[in-house]
Amino acid sequence: MQLEGSTVVVTGASGGIGRALAGELASAGARLILAGRDAGRLGAVVDELPDGCVRETCIGDLTDVADRDRLAAAARRHDCAVLVNVCGGNRFGLLDHQSDADVDALLAVNLAAPIQLTRALLDHLRRRPSAMVVNVGSAYGAIGFPGYAIYCASKFGLRGFSEALGRELADTAVRVLHVAPRATRTSMNSDAVNAMNQALGNAADDPEQVARRIVAAIRADERRVVIGWPERFFARLNQALPGVVDRALGQQLRTVKRFATTHAQEEPLS
Repeated sequence: MQLEGSTVVVTGASGGIGRALAGELASAGARLILAGRDAGRLGAVVDELPDGCVRETCIGDLTDVADRDRLAAAARRHDCAVLVNVCGGNRFGLLDHQSDADVDALLAVNLAAPIQLTRALLDHLRRRPSAMVVNVGSAYGAIGFPGYAIYCASKFGLRGFSEALGRELADTAVRVLHVAPRATRTSMNSDAVNAMNQALGNAADDPEQVARRIVAAIRADERRVVIGWPERFFARLNQALPGVVDRALGQQLRTVKRFATTHAQEEPLS
C-alpha cells in the first residue's frame, strides 16, 4: 500500500502507539486525519508533526454514534485510503472485581467502536483503487491471560473480525491487516501492570518500535503481524497445545492475582 500522498485516519492518536504512528506516517508522506478523546494531548501531537500533513482532527468518543459519524464524514471528505483503528482501553483485574459498566465500556471501545467505524467507511473504501483497514489488537487476542478476561475477549473478537472481514473483502481492492503488539510502554498500562510485567519478566516495546512495524506492514500489504518472537511462539503453542500454556500460566497465577487484587486500577482510554 502506498502511503505517500494517501490520506490515513488514525484513531487513538492522542495515546502512545497512536501518537508514535502519526509521526511515522507523516515521515512516510501520508496526510493524516487524527482522532482522539483528549483535545490537549491531540493538539500536542499535531504540534510535533510537519506543517500541512494533518488534514483534520476529530475530538470525541468513538463509542458515541455522533462522534463516530463526524469522523467518518471527515474521512470521506478527505478521500481516506487507510483506516487505522488504534483507539482502545484496558482494565487489569479479576473478573468478579469488574462492574457491568466496566465490561460494557471496554467491549464498546475495543471491539464495537472499530467494527462500527469500519462499517461506516466500507462503501467509501470499496470505491477506491486500493485501500486498507488496519486493526491494532494485542498478543492477548491469541492467548487468554488471567487478570485480562474482558480485555482478552475484546481482542480475540477484534482478531476474529479482522480475519473474517479480510476474507469477505478478498474479491475487492480493500485489504485488512491485524497487528498484535505485545506489552508496550504507554500510559495505558497502570503501575500495577508495569510492576507485574517486571515481576514476570515480560518484555515490553517502545511505541515507536510498534509504529515502525505497523508502517512497514502497511507498505508490504501484510495481513497478520504478531510483534515479538516469544509471543508468536506462544500464540501458536496455545492453538496447538493449550494445556501446555495452561500449566505455564498456572505457575504465574499467584503473582498475577497478587497484583490484580492489591494494585488493580483502570487504565486510561486512548
